[in-house]
Amino acid sequence: MSLFKNTWWIKRIAIFISFLIVSLILWNTYVFFQKFKVEEHAKMEVYAAALKELNDNVNLDASVELPYKILKNNTTIPSILVNEDGSIYSYYNLDSTKAKNPKYVALQLAKMKKENSPIEVSYRGKNKVYVYYKNSDLLHKLTYYPLALILILVLFLTVVYTMFHSTKIAEQNKLWVGMAKETAHQIGTPLSSLLGWIAILRTKRVDDKYIDEIEKDVYRLNTIANRFSKIGSLPQLKKENVVEVAKQTFDYLQLRSSEQVTFLFTSSPEVIYGNINIELFSWVIENLIKNAIDAMQGKGKVTLQIGEIGNKIKITISDTGKGITKSQVRQIFKPGFTTKKRGWGLGLSLSKRIINDYHKGKIYVKKTELGKGTTFEILLNKL
Repeated sequence: MSLFKNTWWIKRIAIFISFLIVSLILWNTYVFFQKFKVEEHAKMEVYAAALKELNDNVNLDASVELPYKILKNNTTIPSILVNEDGSIYSYYNLDSTKAKNPKYVALQLAKMKKENSPIEVSYRGKNKVYVYYKNSDLLHKLTYYPLALILILVLFLTVVYTMFHSTKIAEQNKLWVGMAKETAHQIGTPLSSLLGWIAILRTKRVDDKYIDEIEKDVYRLNTIANRFSKIGSLPQLKKENVVEVAKQTFDYLQLRSSEQVTFLFTSSPEVIYGNINIELFSWVIENLIKNAIDAMQGKGKVTLQIGEIGNKIKITISDTGKGITKSQVRQIFKPGFTTKKRGWGLGLSLSKRIINDYHKGKIYVKKTELGKGTTFEILLNKL
């Protein structure tokens, strides 16, 4: 049994556990934040009481060592003392350089008023001073702590998902490669037999035109076998006339298609060289033309145009079929996606791999319109 057979459950369990972890982190951080905030408020109340004690006994003989020590130890919580008339009396733990600017102090006071309620201090029962303060840097940093943990968790889940996804794709690719190579192997045996029967038919004086057509189909089967045998391995690219290779595939499909389908092939110039693998490149052309015929339901016009644009070879294949929607355009090259009632949805995904990965080119939907048709475009490097 495959290790990733039950990935559906594994993914959902991972999501649930992640949600649980995030919830616990947020809750614990919130509780800790509130507790720490209460402690800071209590600390500032002690600070305000020390201020009151220090001012009440400033001209007396009473000891002010304790309140002075309390005031001196508060080095983390910024605070501003404001008189009853709203004027700033004094400030503590602010940036000493910036605090020389009254606007900076006023701005800090505005922030403090939003964050915390002031603590009232009465000197000798007469003058009142209000102690405004804002959260310490540690408390501010604590507010970003859950976000940092969530980002780390998201990164971890992304890595896990990528690992599962990559492993799944690797397993699928291994399966397809094995099936393709086995298919090529199985086709090889009857091909050898057919070549022998063709030789016998020639000795029996059968009309050559029939034998020639049979040979074309046998050659076609051999090409298909070679295509499947190349899946999963890096193919050899050779300097070839792209126009000639595309025309051969185009003509072959034209002869074996309905007369209700009009075929039009144009190229300017007629010779354009590129590094291609004939079997795989012709497979792409075949897939696109067959898809065009299917989209037209066996009746319409297929156009293949080849030209040059800069240092690129441009190949466009158009049809007058039903067209595809914008959402389908985004999905059309994904393995398994198909708009047909029958089909595995592998033709276009294989075509993209052949063009993009093996030939270092591009293949994409140039334009499409519902009820009017679709145009695919291929760009290859020109020699």
